[in-house]
Amino acid sequence: MAQQLALALAGTIRHDGNGGVADDLADVAGLTAWLDQQTAPLLGYAGSLGPAGELSDERLRLDVVALRRAVRTLFARAVRPGPPSRADSSTLLAPQDAVDQLNRAAARWPVRPVLSWPDQAAPAVTWSGRPADARTRLLAGLARAAIEFLAGPARDRLAACPAPRCVRYFVREHPRQEWCKPSCGNRARVSRHYQRRAANRTD
Repeated sequence: MAQQLALALAGTIRHDGNGGVADDLADVAGLTAWLDQQTAPLLGYAGSLGPAGELSDERLRLDVVALRRAVRTLFARAVRPGPPSRADSSTLLAPQDAVDQLNRAAARWPVRPVLSWPDQAAPAVTWSGRPADARTRLLAGLARAAIEFLAGPARDRLAACPAPRCVRYFVREHPRQEWCKPSCGNRARVSRHYQRRAANRTD
């Protein structure tokens, strides 16, 4: 769940299909739609948040975007010596500032793990802490998920997709995986083909 949530947050910066970059959190409506899509993974980190439309406002959007910037900064650090995502080249924080930002957000809601293990079901961990409003729990939960992912073994498989125009980070399923999805691999192969043809014409 941590990996899913951290990648989902970072993935709100994406290729727009036209050669540019889209920001799914560019407005409050985008934040609301994203929170609705992340209801299940957020439940494990922030508890029930209620209707996203009632929670979302411009202040929360700016807070989530700031957390995303910290996460993408640390993703860029994690993929070294490879290059960061093309979308991040001019917007990265100093790595220690990003770490501090995640730690501050996570500390806003001190929690403890609680194990539940109903009959005929798998054990599950939820988090419990002192009462906190949904906004605080959301930001703390996003930060906690990012911290858990960055401190875990999957971080070593994190990569920035090198396909033309792609700006996503992804976790490699196998060591030889180069692109975040097959369409990016197709786009990279087509781009290389055209570059070779153009080079042959100029020779």
